[in-house]
Amino acid sequence: MGLYDTYLAVRHRLHDGDPPEHVAIVITERDLLADGAFDTLAEALGWALEYGAERVTVSVSVLDESVVPTLTRELRRLDAPDRFVVRGPDDADEAADGDEEHADSGGESDSKTADSDAPIRITVGLGGKAEFAAAVREIASDVAEGDLDPAAIDADDIADRLVFPEEPDLVIKTGAERLSDFAIWQSVYAELYFTDVNWRDFRKRDYLRAVLDFQDRQRRFGR
Repeated sequence: MGLYDTYLAVRHRLHDGDPPEHVAIVITERDLLADGAFDTLAEALGWALEYGAERVTVSVSVLDESVVPTLTRELRRLDAPDRFVVRGPDDADEAADGDEEHADSGGESDSKTADSDAPIRITVGLGGKAEFAAAVREIASDVAEGDLDPAAIDADDIADRLVFPEEPDLVIKTGAERLSDFAIWQSVYAELYFTDVNWRDFRKRDYLRAVLDFQDRQRRFGR
């Protein structure tokens, strides 16, 4: 670690503000297909856990759906620092339908409960709009079957039908100032951090800058 990186690490440690417990990282398929991008991702997951995060969500936005199987396969081989699960576009409907027969990166039974216990969750091409629409379809079906009273529907009914319902504290987006259809429901009160550093050049100092920026903010949760 260089001198400047050491300075940032010490500043983080001495900061009065709490670090984000749940960090989300948004990257694009093009970023991930660059040389060394998977190694950078594995390192970034380690940084997040090292500097106070208890949960990390990674969203890979995809324009060309044909690359989803390749990216999903490679991500399941990722040398991650802790247990993780990988989800794709089909999992939105499966989560809404209550399908609990998946296989995780370790080959074990991967129910929604197992998903929620995994410190690291990765989505590939799972757009926030599609995920939200799948949840609405499931609610509409429950109402039509008489299992749900429309007057009783609340935010929890939506969240329960999402693939990864937990809300991130900090969302980090590299390369451009847009969320790329990331978790439109879950990130409504998240703190957003945009950096013009491309993913292939993302370093520990860039991660620490994001965390320090978060610690300097006063969260308002929509108020």
